[in-house]
Amino acid sequence: MTEDRLRIGVFGCGAIGSAICRAIDDGTIDADIVAICDRSPEVAHFTDSLASHPMVMGIAEMAKSVDIVVEAASQDAVRRIAPIILSAGCDLMIMSVGALSDAELLDQLKGLARRNGCRIYIPSGAVAGIDGIKSAKLGGIESVVLTTRKPPSGFSGAPYVEEHGIDLSKLSEATVLFEGSAADAVKAFPANVNVAGTISLAGIGYEDTVVRVIADPGIARNVHQIEVKGKFGALVVRTENLPSPANPKTSYIAVLSAIATLKKLTEPVWVGT
Repeated sequence: MTEDRLRIGVFGCGAIGSAICRAIDDGTIDADIVAICDRSPEVAHFTDSLASHPMVMGIAEMAKSVDIVVEAASQDAVRRIAPIILSAGCDLMIMSVGALSDAELLDQLKGLARRNGCRIYIPSGAVAGIDGIKSAKLGGIESVVLTTRKPPSGFSGAPYVEEHGIDLSKLSEATVLFEGSAADAVKAFPANVNVAGTISLAGIGYEDTVVRVIADPGIARNVHQIEVKGKFGALVVRTENLPSPANPKTSYIAVLSAIATLKKLTEPVWVGT
């Protein structure tokens, strides 16, 4: 490990966090994995499986030991650890972006980043078109609609499904589970529609972004379609994502997006808005 190499810490070693660790370990990301933190007792065995053998650290120690911490745990984790990381002057990459539907939290984190000279990074996740939405916003956006369609098993355990007693195993045709604002969607489906948060931050906000969630037993892929209208014209982007082999609730491209964001930070040429 040399002084000029990016030092990375990973908080949460599930499907996304573990994939990031392995991408650093195998050289896909030209950086050093210095520390990891996970509540699972298996975390020690995971570190042993990595050639770099990162240290297991608490979040306060990690924030002082690395250049950037990757949050890959949960919305609750963002609320708990983000202020600690940014207060230490450490950059932060947030995967559970739905947490930022809390306007007070978002303002707090922005303020901490400004005062401490650090940055918050939010990958595009499981969708394409974020660069177009960011550009369109400057000219004026009239509406943004996200339609998320997944196999029923992908919504297993979602608070909205459990609260409404929906038996996903009995669905025989495509069924609209939810339609409302992104602010409500990320609370109802915190592990399924983080893309709604990313789209909201890039565009017209959580309250004005419309989200439609559909459980469809006739598909094997996670489908996200974004429709944007504004002074620039119209934008329609559709992605058909295979689920992550490690977690059916997570699209594989969301994992790759996290890796690509970190890889971008280590390279001299950045492509895209």
